[in-house]
Amino acid sequence: MTSLVIAEHDNKTLKEQTAKAVTAAAQLGAPVHVLVAGQDAGAVADAAAKLAGVEKVLLADDAQYAKLVAESVEALILSLADKYDAILAPATTNGKNYLPRVAAKLDVPQISEILKVVSPDTFERPIYAGNAIQTVQAPEGKKVITVRTTAFKAAEATGSASVEKISAAADPGISKFVGEELSKSERPELTSAKIVISGGRGMQSGDNFHLLDKIADKLHAAVGASRAAVDAGFVPNDYQVGQTGKVVAPELYIAVGISGAIQHLAGMKDSKVIAAINKDEEAPIFQVADYGLVADLFKALPEMEEELTKLGY
Repeated sequence: MTSLVIAEHDNKTLKEQTAKAVTAAAQLGAPVHVLVAGQDAGAVADAAAKLAGVEKVLLADDAQYAKLVAESVEALILSLADKYDAILAPATTNGKNYLPRVAAKLDVPQISEILKVVSPDTFERPIYAGNAIQTVQAPEGKKVITVRTTAFKAAEATGSASVEKISAAADPGISKFVGEELSKSERPELTSAKIVISGGRGMQSGDNFHLLDKIADKLHAAVGASRAAVDAGFVPNDYQVGQTGKVVAPELYIAVGISGAIQHLAGMKDSKVIAAINKDEEAPIFQVADYGLVADLFKALPEMEEELTKLGY
């Protein structure tokens, strides 16, 4: 089975989600090709060529792919689709934007956010906010798949695939990138951070998130939030972790003042170690936490910061 993985990148750096999607694609069978659509993205293509299991990298370098506008990327993927049995992308904002369009145009059902490849046509995926795992078997024919990358290990950079430049597809001309406002931070990006510390409604206000910021700076961690905190206006929505936010799986996840609604757990329960601080000992978060502290967070966080300082962080 020949598979095509759509690379996630920023025209300079290949995102780790791509390496994880390659791992999923390799489990379908060889060969695996990677499509890099971007502008001046040669370095991205070279990085993709080093991923173990990749046989070929297709580089479509054109101004219309400077930002991955869904209609343009859809047209490019469709121009290549006949050559592939499966088309995969990480279940990121980009992947969730263009791949359903591809599935609709190919008139095939999309298999969303797979957690496991059981066989080339059978997969496991989460349902009910991650409270149940569904096993689905795809019909014969082409498969369009998004990958829940927190469930797969990244392919190692031990390969030496060839890079082939391909022509851009005709620009549909029905949408264009206008602009974006990006938050700037010295901290790691939320979905790729090794440590995440998140605050919930228990933080009481956005001003109190500085307590998390101090600890995050010491641990080189990313700061997240529950939907309740975002809806209350404490922090911007790009902080949100959960079913309708970002899915994370860091080495350490620290939940502060978060009750543990199933929608939040769906976005972080794959974390390697979960620690929770909450004054309510009956909070559901303690059911999934490896370590729990029943305490007032406004007392516990300054004490935690003090101890980290003593340890040299």
